[in-house]
Amino acid sequence: MEFDEKPETAYIDSVESVAPTIDFSDIDEKAVMRKIDYHLMPICAILYLFAYLDRGAIGNAKIEGLLDSLDLSTQQYNICLTIFFITYSSLEMPANMILKKIGKPNVFIPSIMVCWGIIMTCMGVVKSFGGLFATRFLLGVFECGLYPGISYTLTMYYKKKQLQSRQAIFYAAASMAGAFSGLLAFAIAKMSGVGGYEGWRWIFILEGIATTLLAISAFWLLPDFPERAKFLTLREREFIVWRIATDSNAGNQLVQSLEDAGVKKAPDFSQFTDDDDISLTESLKRFLTDWQAYTCVLFNMGLMASTYGIALFLPSVVKGLGYTSSKAQLMTIPIYIAASIFSVAQAFLSDHHGYRSPFLIFDFSIVMIGFIMAICGEIYSLPGVIYAGVFLSVMCSYAAFPGGVSWLANNLANNGKRAIGIGFHIGIGNFGGAMASNFYKPGKYTMGHSLELGFATMGLICVIITVLGYRYNNTKRENELKSGKWDDATDKELFMMGDKSPYYRYRL
Repeated sequence: MEFDEKPETAYIDSVESVAPTIDFSDIDEKAVMRKIDYHLMPICAILYLFAYLDRGAIGNAKIEGLLDSLDLSTQQYNICLTIFFITYSSLEMPANMILKKIGKPNVFIPSIMVCWGIIMTCMGVVKSFGGLFATRFLLGVFECGLYPGISYTLTMYYKKKQLQSRQAIFYAAASMAGAFSGLLAFAIAKMSGVGGYEGWRWIFILEGIATTLLAISAFWLLPDFPERAKFLTLREREFIVWRIATDSNAGNQLVQSLEDAGVKKAPDFSQFTDDDDISLTESLKRFLTDWQAYTCVLFNMGLMASTYGIALFLPSVVKGLGYTSSKAQLMTIPIYIAASIFSVAQAFLSDHHGYRSPFLIFDFSIVMIGFIMAICGEIYSLPGVIYAGVFLSVMCSYAAFPGGVSWLANNLANNGKRAIGIGFHIGIGNFGGAMASNFYKPGKYTMGHSLELGFATMGLICVIITVLGYRYNNTKRENELKSGKWDDATDKELFMMGDKSPYYRYRL
């Protein structure tokens, strides 16, 4: 299958239109996946790179004179950081529900991006605390739908065993944004005085204009969901829809050996490929009454506190080691480049081995070690130790995030439940970022590092609790099958139970 093959214009109305027993032996799966990677991953990564640049630009603007220019106190600055996370975090799950309802990521995502690009540009001309507060509030309102929306879109194209590597490539854009933002801010700050504006204003203005232009192009560059993806042929659309539907249902994660579980005959789930008859309201109810929603969101909250606390204050922390503002911007670049490379490499290992939790436990442990190093470096005035500790913490916190999102998505069977779950996991978890925006105070950063260490510890504990919960439920379901508890249930009933089916096994 070649990339330049002309796609057919017919679309698929629903998953039901794809026969579950259809023969796809003529489809070259690897070629189709390369085609999807080519059309989907670059634009998703670029969109998120710009989103991360925009939300983190305030950290670069701060060390270029933002506080003095607007006569802001440290408390007022932290309030402006926090208000972004309040709107951003609160609206991520509703945004994903809207996306699931309208079903057009190629319209929804560029539309909200145009709005926040305009808001970002306006941030460059604010004159007071009130203006900065209002623009940060609105930035959170419009930016909230990007990450969970793209994360959900990826689950509609990629099977579970392929998901984390794509999530990591997409999320690596955040790491690269960290490196790129320092270099970009270093260059843009040289424009101070142009048009009568300070350098920090040009950071907001130019990044906002670039975001708006990119968003307009995304109306044509970002693909729709696979059943209407114009770059795929009709046959390829049928294959992807069927492939994801069968991968996502309750039959995909059967106990590996039904014979060992004492099951004489496995249920036939191949006849069921569409769970969209489960309403969003029912999906929301199912998710909010699912124990894993809360353990996963707590470990993500611990992770987000570490990630955003560092992202917002890293230039200031590095500057506090004795470097000039410009040098501090440049010193952050190696940290983010290493984080980007490490997160992608780890994700491919995770997909290859089929496990998420061992890598998350490793990442949280290294994040904790990094903050302990930073605390000791602050106490004993060892700049090199502080820098090394922050380096480790950033690298592993960035690597852990796509693993956490993929882990939860892997263990949610219904499409609607998965869309809601991703939005909830990312959104509520980001409240950790809202809290972290108040962790660091001018001068010594010991207290900030200590609070980050506490949140990382909470995250590690919640990962371990989630693993134990998954193991317990897997064992319980196996015992129920052996006892014959579900022998009278029909295949349809078992399928509609989704990830609560006794045949469903949580991935570790």
